[in-house]
This record gives sequence, C-alpha cells and structure tokens, in this order.
Amino acid sequence: MAKKITDDDLELLGALGVETEARKTGGLSARDQRIIAGFEEVGRFVQEHARRPEHGESRDIFERLYAVRLDQIRKSGECREVLRGMDPHGLLDAVEETPSSMVREEPSDAELLEALGVDSGADVTELVHVRSREEIKAAEEVAQRNPCKDFEEFQPIFEKVQRELASGIRQTLKYKDNAEVNVGDIFILDGQKVLVAGKGELFTNYYGRPDSRLRVIFDNGTESDLLVRSLQRALNKDKASRRITEPDLGPLFSDEEEEGDQQTGYIYILRSKSEHAFVAEHRSVIHKIGVTGGDVKARIAATKKDPTYLLADVEVVATFKLSNINRKKLEALLHRFFGSARLDLELKDRFGSQVEPKEWFLVPLAAIEEAIEKLKEGSIGNFRYDPKTGLIVKG
Repeated sequence: MAKKITDDDLELLGALGVETEARKTGGLSARDQRIIAGFEEVGRFVQEHARRPEHGESRDIFERLYAVRLDQIRKSGECREVLRGMDPHGLLDAVEETPSSMVREEPSDAELLEALGVDSGADVTELVHVRSREEIKAAEEVAQRNPCKDFEEFQPIFEKVQRELASGIRQTLKYKDNAEVNVGDIFILDGQKVLVAGKGELFTNYYGRPDSRLRVIFDNGTESDLLVRSLQRALNKDKASRRITEPDLGPLFSDEEEEGDQQTGYIYILRSKSEHAFVAEHRSVIHKIGVTGGDVKARIAATKKDPTYLLADVEVVATFKLSNINRKKLEALLHRFFGSARLDLELKDRFGSQVEPKEWFLVPLAAIEEAIEKLKEGSIGNFRYDPKTGLIVKG
C-alpha cells in the first residue's frame, strides 16, 4: 500500500527547490504539481548529462542537491504514484550503482545541507535558508560562463567605459529592483563589468511571465546566455550591484545666445598677475580653470584678498558658455582630467595661515581649449593629458 505523503514531506520537497506555488492544470492538485516539477528538474539534469545526479564531494553543489531530491522522491510511495508514467529515464526503479572509482561517503548529505547554509545537526524537516528553485536556477545560469571567442570586439568598450568612469563622463547608479534590461546596458555585478550585447525574442516562461535570452559579456573575457530575469535576480541579490550610465552630459556649449536657452553658466580660464617668483616665471602656462553660474567679472572681484586667486589680480583669458549641465560635475571632470598637472604651491593668506590653491594648473591654454572641444564632441574619455609634453594624447 502506498505511503501517504505528509506535510513534512512537502516541506522537505519545497526546501529542496520544488515550486510551492505551481499553476493548476489538468485537474492536478498543487501538491501533485510540486512533486512533478521537482522530478522534471532531475530529469532535465539526466537528459543534459546522460547520467543520474550523484552524491560526492567532487560533485557540483546543484548535482548533489538533485541527488538528495531524487532519494527523497524514491522513498515516498505517494510520489511514485503521482509520477507513474512520467519517468522516461527509469529513475524511480533504477538500482543505484556506485562506480568503483568513487567511494560514496556517508556524511555527503550532511555536508550538502551545510553547504546550503543549513545546520547539519538540525531536523531535516526544519530546513531554513535554503534558496528557492528560481534563485538556484539564476545562480546556475550566472555561473555557467564560456570563453568569449570575439572578446577583442568588446574589450575596447570596457576600456573606454573605465576611462569615462574615471573622468566623470559616466556615473554609476544603484540598480533598482527588476529594472529594465536592454541591449547596450552595462552593469557592475559581483565586482565585474557586464555588457548586454544581445537580446533574443520575447517568450512566456513557465510561470506565465515575459522573458528573453541574453548574450552577456563579462570584462574578464567570458560570456553567458542567461535570461533577463536571471540577470535581474542576480543584480537584485548583489547589494553592491550598479548600473553604469550613458556618457550623456547634455548640451554643453554655445557660441551665441539663443531664444529659450537655459543658461547654466560659464567655464572660465584665468591667468594670474602675481609677482610670486615661480608664478612670474611660468605665467604663460599657469591657469585657473573654474565654472560659475553667474557673471565671471563679478566672480573675480577682490582677488587680491583671496588665496583662491593666488592673492593677486587675474586676467580672464577665455570663457565658454554652458547650458543645461551640472556645473559642479563638469568642473570636477576638468580638474580630474588635468589632475597630473595641478600646481603645487603654498601661500600665506593675510592672517599668516598656509594655504594651497587647488584650481590652478601648469597647462598651456591651447591644451585646455582642446580638452573643452573634446568635451563638446563627447570624446574626452578617449584621451589623457601628458604633463611631460603639455599635450593631450590618446589613452
């Protein structure tokens, strides 16, 4: 007589990854559907690997999970009854064979439970902290990576993105739960940059939800074809995951005022009239780079009392009008770009305190103008300033 399945059996099957809320179809009870769904996963493993899942320290954690699940299903008379006629691989009645080359260790199940985050001394019917089947599947898919054979096409993209992050052209934002994923999107997942290089046709998954197959490239030269929802789950699980923004600073400059123009301010380039020995000797290549939302002339009033302006009068050598842009971010971007040429100079203010001006650079005016042109073009991320030659170079 078949043994009736108990609630404890169901709890165990659910903890082992069998869906707890399956769709009702064909008169099957939710209990029957849970049993069938769990058994079908074991069957898919057998179909893919041409063998039954096995216990053992050398086996993948998920294979060992399927092996435990199969053992539990085979022990239950009611499970066997539900699965009658649904066992194309003969798993329910197969005699287990242990290869002579592998000794099946007795504590393997306990080790498996411990690896899954469960106290191995706990009652097997009181499993906690075991991942759901969806979480396990997402982890499996993310882990299943292959070498990217055409990585040379994607490596320059990752390198360019890194430069643009360093220069401030791109930013990183916290990934929002289940946010949309499109071709060209770039994320940071588990410390690696992830590029969505392709997206397949939309389909409806087992749970009636829309999904698509992706081609995802990782910056270590590997790739995966995981599903959109699998990538979303992995990004949600990683609390440090980020979305990398597009390099879109908006309209930056205009030579003439236009009707309806929303002016943000000006980039201004100043030259000091200080008689400090070093400044006087290198006056033609010492410049202050700043951004203001107001009038430049008003900004530089009373410079003799301000260590920001080297305690001396200044002259304006160039200005560039801005529109619709975050001034502080733009100023920080320019200062980072020329950071290797920052002027290292200490002055004493009128109170005798030592100050170090931060916005002055040993950079020719032509190099500053070229950098601003590359900002206009959106290509500044492909370049760097070489303080030895005073030129903007590739790389």
